[in-house]
Amino acid sequence: MHPSEVLFQGKRQPLLLPACDHYCGSEKLMRKSMALQQELGPVFDITFDCEDGAAAGSEAAHAQLVASLVNGEDNRFERIGVRLHDIDSAHFIQDVVAIVGAAAARLAYVVLPKPNGVDDVRRALEIINRVALPNGRAALPVHVLIETHGALREAYDIAALPQVECLSFGIMDFVSSHYGAIPAAAMRTPGQFTHPLVVRAKLEMVAACHAHGKVASHNVTTEIKDSAVVANDAQRAGAEFGFTRMWSIHPDQIKPVVKAFTPRLSEVNEATNILQEAMAANWGPIAQHGRLHDRASYRYYWTVLQRAKLAGLALPESAAAIVNQTEPN
Repeated sequence: MHPSEVLFQGKRQPLLLPACDHYCGSEKLMRKSMALQQELGPVFDITFDCEDGAAAGSEAAHAQLVASLVNGEDNRFERIGVRLHDIDSAHFIQDVVAIVGAAAARLAYVVLPKPNGVDDVRRALEIINRVALPNGRAALPVHVLIETHGALREAYDIAALPQVECLSFGIMDFVSSHYGAIPAAAMRTPGQFTHPLVVRAKLEMVAACHAHGKVASHNVTTEIKDSAVVANDAQRAGAEFGFTRMWSIHPDQIKPVVKAFTPRLSEVNEATNILQEAMAANWGPIAQHGRLHDRASYRYYWTVLQRAKLAGLALPESAAAIVNQTEPN
């Protein structure tokens, strides 16, 4: 039996996405990001930004440009999404018609900014689906930015929506929405990992994601010149808060983010050894190095190998043999 059959017993496996979500808005940066993705492979996603990417008055032209790039031959891996204007913006429906209407089949996802709660997300989904369905996409994946009080309060309900695959924390808007009650220092390290209100918000959003098998994406690092800061933020986001994905706003941030979320080779080897023994024991309990392992820990180590494969890590032959098994229909 395929490991997914044994370990998840017919239940939906937790979603896994590339660890880095790279945002870009201008045509120059969008094309540069696509070229970099072709070079590195689909180890990171690209999100074309309509909300902050278009100059005032040029929103319609920008949406058409985005659609043409998504539909173009440089979208080799079809791992490009789009951040739309928010549901209450005059440009939201225009974005949906121009981008989803033209490129539904090739979009990886769309991002919804600034919802005030689950009702806003449902409204947006209804409009998106009304356009996507006749254009060949029955359930276009949606990512939701959690950056308002209402969205944080209803994060569990938002994550429960089947079409939502990722929640992203919008730290700047979240901090700003407290109108000075949270200091600006909480938008960056170390404050973003220590201020109680920000910590609470991150943990509640991440918990909502994991409760429903969805991906939790960490906010951007505004320091774009020091890759060590980016790497540290990514490492803490994953190890201390349970995020499995993080934003990038500069090409130099992509590799540190991907590396921070990629399992180390020692972890891959450990996972491989444990899963090989588990398969030999027909997935019954085993003891390795004096430690008991059963299906609960097997699920963890299976995910380690999945994450390593997604990050483009060169897997040892024995590990590749496990993760490359054909999954049943």
